[in-house]
Amino acid sequence: MFHTTSVRMFAAAAAATVLSVLGATAPASADNWVGSCDPGNVCFYTGWNGTGSKCSWSDADPDWANGNIQCSWALTSNVLSVWNNGQSTAYQGVVYYYSNNYNDRAGCTRRWNRGNLQGTYKLRSHQWTTGYCG
Repeated sequence: MFHTTSVRMFAAAAAATVLSVLGATAPASADNWVGSCDPGNVCFYTGWNGTGSKCSWSDADPDWANGNIQCSWALTSNVLSVWNNGQSTAYQGVVYYYSNNYNDRAGCTRRWNRGNLQGTYKLRSHQWTTGYCG
């Protein structure tokens, strides 16, 4: 029994580490999610589970601070959660980046998924992707 439990705990810890390194989102419990995001948009939040301030887009944005749609907190607050409520089947997900102009990939959230991020970084740009969003 001890060996089986230890193996399961190690496997869970290893999986969490891999997700953390890849910048993947952790699934949010439906019971804990608070935020809203209009269909067709991607929404980023300053709080866990869709709480705090929100910025949302229906298109790609190469510069959250100076683009067509400006996110007032992009330069000062970390992103703690995301909801990709995109509706187009042409796209697999939304890739988001630490830097403007789609540089320094931080992670990707698949269409119709939402969850909490690591919460230790700021984001500056995002774009929809037809490629793999793992």
